Amino acid sequence: METTGVVRRGTAERVRDTLERLVSERDVWVSTSHPGHGPHQLPLWFSWDGRAVWMCTSATSATVRNLRAEPRVQLSLPDTYDVVLLQGEAECFPDQEVPEEAAEAFADKFGWDPRAEEGLFVYVRVVPSTVRAWRGVPELRGRVIVRDGEWLAAP
Repeated sequence: METTGVVRRGTAERVRDTLERLVSERDVWVSTSHPGHGPHQLPLWFSWDGRAVWMCTSATSATVRNLRAEPRVQLSLPDTYDVVLLQGEAECFPDQEVPEEAAEAFADKFGWDPRAEEGLFVYVRVVPSTVRAWRGVPELRGRVIVRDGEWLAAP
């Protein structure tokens, strides 16, 4: 792993950088598992409401099937150098039962409203219980920035 030029950030800076990315990024990798079908991973669009990640996918997807059987999930932002991993439990909302504010924020960000589609969609909310963030080897120590749902520093 590349370490040249990496300056170790403190917890507050990591929190700030992570929150900025949660607002600005478009895609998140979603990793689920099902007791009978095994692991499943795919990218989804997401929005961040300041407390939770919101995603949307087909009601018949393997992701929804897995989350209904096992709600624990890991999410990761796509950059493999500037790593952000989020863990939590997913809560599924049928598209006609999702909180209006979450659905509108998702539609505003992407210009697409799943509630207007013919097929059935499910919104998935994940409130992170643990977040890890690091850039390279120098930042492996202290990479946990959310523990038990609490941010460890103010941005």
